[in-house]
Amino acid sequence: MAVLCAASLVAPAPALALEIFGLRLFERDRPEDEVIGTPQPYTVDFVVQGEEDGIERTLRRASRLWGGRDEPASGAAGLIATARGDYRRLLNALYADARYGGTISITIDGREAADLPPDAELASPAAVRVSIDPGPLFHFAEAGIVNQAPPARNRRDRVENPVDEGFRIGEPARSGVIIGAGQLAEEAWRQQGHAKATVVERRVTAEHPSNTIDAELVVDPGRYAVFGPVSVTGTERMDPGFVARQTGIQPGKEYDPDDLREARDNLTRLDVFRSARVQEAETIGPDGTLPIQVILQERLPRRFGAGGSFSTVDGLGLEAFWLHRNLFGRAERLRIEGKVAGIGATIDPEDFTYRTGVTFTKPGIYTPKTDLVASLFGDREVLDIYTRTGVTAELGITHGFTDELTGRFVLRGGYAEFEDDVFGIRDFVTVGFLGGIAYDSRDNAADATEGIFTELTVEPFYEFNYGNAAVRMVADGRAYYSFDEEDRFVVAGRVRLGAVVDPPIEETPPDRLFLAGGGGSVRGYEYRSIGVETPLGTVGGRSLIEASAELRVRVTRSIGLVAFADAGYVGESAVPDFSEDLRIGVGAGLRYLTGFGPIRLDVAVPLDPREDDPAVAFYVGIGQAF
Repeated sequence: MAVLCAASLVAPAPALALEIFGLRLFERDRPEDEVIGTPQPYTVDFVVQGEEDGIERTLRRASRLWGGRDEPASGAAGLIATARGDYRRLLNALYADARYGGTISITIDGREAADLPPDAELASPAAVRVSIDPGPLFHFAEAGIVNQAPPARNRRDRVENPVDEGFRIGEPARSGVIIGAGQLAEEAWRQQGHAKATVVERRVTAEHPSNTIDAELVVDPGRYAVFGPVSVTGTERMDPGFVARQTGIQPGKEYDPDDLREARDNLTRLDVFRSARVQEAETIGPDGTLPIQVILQERLPRRFGAGGSFSTVDGLGLEAFWLHRNLFGRAERLRIEGKVAGIGATIDPEDFTYRTGVTFTKPGIYTPKTDLVASLFGDREVLDIYTRTGVTAELGITHGFTDELTGRFVLRGGYAEFEDDVFGIRDFVTVGFLGGIAYDSRDNAADATEGIFTELTVEPFYEFNYGNAAVRMVADGRAYYSFDEEDRFVVAGRVRLGAVVDPPIEETPPDRLFLAGGGGSVRGYEYRSIGVETPLGTVGGRSLIEASAELRVRVTRSIGLVAFADAGYVGESAVPDFSEDLRIGVGAGLRYLTGFGPIRLDVAVPLDPREDDPAVAFYVGIGQAF
């Protein structure tokens, strides 16, 4: 029987640095790959014995020699340092694949890399050969945890059983499985209030004659703890008491690591802090309490931003905002914004679309996840179908039920004058409320590669001039799926359904009716130009169906391509009867991927163009189309 890590290497031990199962072996005195010199070209012959393609691909991905073969190394010393580092990387890759009896040889110009001095002279190009015998696959003969946590009573405290993750007799004894089993064993105790649970001993041995591993992990759960007082440091303008409350941590409640993660999320959501750390004390107090410390660094309170979009159909749109994100010391946000659109589609300022207003947000009014939002906006919207001039006021609350599920309730009232070629000039005064609920599991809202987004809004309102009560309903769903681990190929889909019930079209405010077309809707058609056709022109409809599909391909780290198809239908009745035409647009796009989201260029063609529709439309913006 031999102690694990007995894989043999054709290299002296001091040349290696290996950390596995919490043990650091073969420590080296100098960081690797930090040598800079004259570029040293080299060729690589990478040989893996056996016929398993999977392990060869894994080993090649682990090797920096192989990964950097197309570029010269940073001098001869840099190539030697990279080669020496590959011993460790390749050995870790073998262990991760449950192979503990393999051999690794890395030679440069026929000499073992571990034996070469840093100042060795090499050929140009140097001939590198990596030869690996992975050895047999090892399986667990024993896999046990001493002092394993009892089953959790609360569903929220449940942790995956290490057995279900491969830590059991007969399974391949991959190093990641052993490490993961220890982490799960600690987390299971922590979820049940034992904040300082730790694996105190790892008894891991390899039986080479039988190609098996005996693994036993010993856990010390430590003392049971409850949350102690929350202290806050680093605040300048923020109220420390408010910050402590916003963490949601309740002193005296059972310790739960999920509460710490939620506290960090709550503070980040305030958008006031450049950094926010929520950390537990190193030791549990004599009374069983565990103090919590919040360490903050505040952002500057004021922020100014600007943005824009452009399409050959809709013209240029510009917008700007000014934001104060900590008005009274409790993360109150005041945002003043303005927007002008339609520039270029017309040169007459009276035909531009304008919008300006102010929004006030007060977070944490009832719970850390409940915000009060009030806004007042005035706007003039100029479309081919109608011109709207009006003002809208809103007062509501938003609440986060979970990290993915949010809801909102908004009281809304407004006045607007509409002018169009079909109905002439009309005034509308409306009062109502909007209720909405949304579920969002996307990994990145600006450039999602997995997850879904769904939202349902219901808006009952009353219109005073015509004396009508109405309900507007909209359902929006988006889904994203990646075909590979690197997210190079992603399929995205979107469906949007809408209905307005009861009043006739001529007695309904046009901005409560549905129109389609333009960027974010049906690309290739003019913005909000798809509606119900009448002898006098197009008007909004009482039903809406929109669908989009995209195939997104990342060509390089910063360049992506997109192929898409959009479709839209607007009907006269609340229940679609498909008496109107379905409009379809197709096209392709280019994405320049940045840290804040992709910069988007789309080219779209309408498949069923009308007289005023363009033959080709171009769209430029920030973020994916949906």
